Amino acid sequence: MDSISMMGNSRSPACFLPNGTKNGIGDAGAACQPAVAILGSGDFAKCLTLRLLRCGFHVVVGSRHPKLAAQSFPHVVDVTHHEDAVGKASVVFLAIRREHYSVLWDLKHLLEGKILVDVSNNRRVNQYPESNAEYLSSLLPDSTVVKGFNVISAWAMQQSCPKDASTQVFICSDSVEARQQIMELARQLSFQPVDMGTLSSSRDIENMPLQLFPGWKGPVLAAVALSIFFFAYSFVRDIIHPYVKYKQSDFYKIPIEMVNRTLPTVAITLLALVYLAGQLAAAHQLYYGTKYRHFPHWLEGWLQSRKQMGLLSFFLAAVHVLYSLCLPMRRSERYLLLNTAYQQVHANVENAWNEEEVWRVEMYVSFGIMSLGLLSLLAITSIPSVHSTLNWREFSFIQSTLGYIALLIATLHGLLFGWKRAFEEEAYRFYLPPSFVVALALPVCVILGKVLMLLPCVARKLHRIRRGQDSSQYRCQRLEPVGSAAHVSPERVTIM
Repeated sequence: MDSISMMGNSRSPACFLPNGTKNGIGDAGAACQPAVAILGSGDFAKCLTLRLLRCGFHVVVGSRHPKLAAQSFPHVVDVTHHEDAVGKASVVFLAIRREHYSVLWDLKHLLEGKILVDVSNNRRVNQYPESNAEYLSSLLPDSTVVKGFNVISAWAMQQSCPKDASTQVFICSDSVEARQQIMELARQLSFQPVDMGTLSSSRDIENMPLQLFPGWKGPVLAAVALSIFFFAYSFVRDIIHPYVKYKQSDFYKIPIEMVNRTLPTVAITLLALVYLAGQLAAAHQLYYGTKYRHFPHWLEGWLQSRKQMGLLSFFLAAVHVLYSLCLPMRRSERYLLLNTAYQQVHANVENAWNEEEVWRVEMYVSFGIMSLGLLSLLAITSIPSVHSTLNWREFSFIQSTLGYIALLIATLHGLLFGWKRAFEEEAYRFYLPPSFVVALALPVCVILGKVLMLLPCVARKLHRIRRGQDSSQYRCQRLEPVGSAAHVSPERVTIM
């Protein structure tokens, strides 16, 4: 079978390093890097080849059409047929789709005892009953299949030091030795390998590139639903009511003013929901007297979505600040200012200074700035690179203690904004309270719940439960799985 080699003789034991020097039989003191075979000549195979060459590996590419494929690879790459490529390396990368696994059947005897690295992905999540790697392992039982490198894009693969792309490589295999060997190969390629265990984890690894923000679906839907509710609520009160009662058209307020009223209400509601989930979890543990009873599925999902809801709250609060800064730029605001000045002159009012209003506005703006600053700190510490530099106590202090302080200050910001309007009869249009009253109901309840949790009688009991004390009626059943360790100490049981 003919072989196209851009190195001259494809059977020569020489190998080429990235700097162009040649190691072979003539170099007595130099050891040649082991050859790596790649089956496939697509974009990923080309980028993987370049990466391997930079790291000093000898690459052999197997293709159905070697003469045509050789034009797309560097001249130091040995481009040949599948049979020849497999025979020259002990590690084989399969850069082909699942639909083309049938070509491997004729190579079954050549692939015995070799490590096959499956880098394929599917078009849909859970497209097949079994993962591609598991299917490949069933086709070639005498070969060792390793799943990996499928989460790295071809663009990131060809970059020497990708700073704007993830360098994590998830690797799994039923063979510990093969898994460790491929992980070491990933390190030599300047990637960060992550051991995912046996080949049964390959389905999760294959689904990773296909998922679109899986943890954000619920929080985004909640934010959208709250936005629609508060926007419709404000629209009825502030647009429809004046039009129906006074024939006054205020529809010009929709693009900026109505949106700016919706943003803070949704932001503070999401922030309150973040800490309400933790309080419900604490109430669950207090009610059952144990921390070992599983939370309901809805509460567990809620707890896992707190980071996303907090980031959405910060985003909406930041946009609210931008909208507020733009309010004086509106033409309608200028007209209102001129009308107010004209009415003041017409009424012969020399000084319209209102001490109470001045203090109210100064304080509520100050509290708003402080709450945004604390939210910024919470958002920054949620970044993985920043989070990794903090110990658990520091992270818990920022996210829990400072988070509650941010919620308290944001609530004070809303109360100062509303001031006395919650008690004025004309503020209840269509018998509906102002939007800030509706938005602040949940944060106030969460703050009161936190005060209740801080009471010594409640805090001590909750602390004992989270330390491992179990006063539930299911204590005996929970300890049964410990089995043979009938006399294990309580500390040991808690750790287990």
